[in-house]
Amino acid sequence: MNKQRLVDTFTELVKVASVSRQEGEFVRLLSTKLTSLGLTVIEDDSMETTQLGSNNLIAKYTGNLAKEPIFFSCHVDTVEPGEGIEVVEKNDILYSKGETILAADNKAGIAILLEMMETILDNNIETGPIELVFSPGEEIGLIGAAALDMSLIDSTFGYVFDNSGAAGNGIVASPFLYMFDIDVTGKAAHAGLEPEKGISAFSIAQTALEGIPFGRLDEHTTSNIGKISGGAGVNVVMEHLMIQGEVRSISNEKARDFLATLEQAFKNAISLHGGDFTLSVDQKATGFHLADDSAPVRIAKAATTKIGRTFIPEISGGGSDANIFNAQGKPTLNLSIGYEDIHTVNEYIPIDEMLKSVELALAIVNEMPDSTISSRSVK
Repeated sequence: MNKQRLVDTFTELVKVASVSRQEGEFVRLLSTKLTSLGLTVIEDDSMETTQLGSNNLIAKYTGNLAKEPIFFSCHVDTVEPGEGIEVVEKNDILYSKGETILAADNKAGIAILLEMMETILDNNIETGPIELVFSPGEEIGLIGAAALDMSLIDSTFGYVFDNSGAAGNGIVASPFLYMFDIDVTGKAAHAGLEPEKGISAFSIAQTALEGIPFGRLDEHTTSNIGKISGGAGVNVVMEHLMIQGEVRSISNEKARDFLATLEQAFKNAISLHGGDFTLSVDQKATGFHLADDSAPVRIAKAATTKIGRTFIPEISGGGSDANIFNAQGKPTLNLSIGYEDIHTVNEYIPIDEMLKSVELALAIVNEMPDSTISSRSVK
């Protein structure tokens, strides 16, 4: 490993902006860097459907075909403010100048994977096949990964390098996420002269939501209403009301039970007040829960021990591209790489955690078993 090269690579990457839907220039830079390392670079045609700034990018290193292949993944897009990033180093910790994000989420992960490959090539380290997967549009709904043709990836399991905390931690479970819109319809009337002729959409919602729990429902389930809008004027009985919210749970059954309870509550309120409502539900993420003896967890535990740390499993309340890979039948663990305070101008990452993450990636590659397929080619 080369500490200065790692920092220089990260600095180069963050200088090229790649805010969601504007990933094109950065992906061209990344493709050039991967090609210069001798990797075979493949681009899919997902832009046609996603309307993002780039396609998904897959880079393949052939390695020893007698070993099982492994994939690593990071996303290429960032949140705002993500243009004009300047890296400042203080006491071996990287920050932005304070006017932008740092974009360690997720360009630190990309720099880590590039340094892993540089180290393998510099030292002629024998490995099995390695696949690097880079997706756009993660920050706005895991869009790129969701559009990826998984048959382009030979590996049966892998790792996403996109979590906060010390290297050696990993997300073994992530929730199912459903977003919902409730459109409530009442009947308008003058609020002062003849309110009796109206049906208040607000009253319908008030009655329906009175017994519905929000916030943390249990250790692994949360619900929230984030936006309410409606009404034509203070002197008009409210005719329309829109309620937007979400429910998350490691248990899909619990999430769907919440939605069923919510729907029944509005049916009951309509029976009482009159009016009507529609409930629209959009599943944004498929949850997962990796077993202790699953391949990605088992190998990560062994690799973490080899770098002198203890693997700490985490259950997340958020989603990542790991949700997509798991839903598509490729068990995937989301590993921590050291960044903190992401999505803010206070974002930072210790260089030592980046180096440990490179060490961990190399240890994972080293832990890969012999292939169970006697003759296999890499696409």
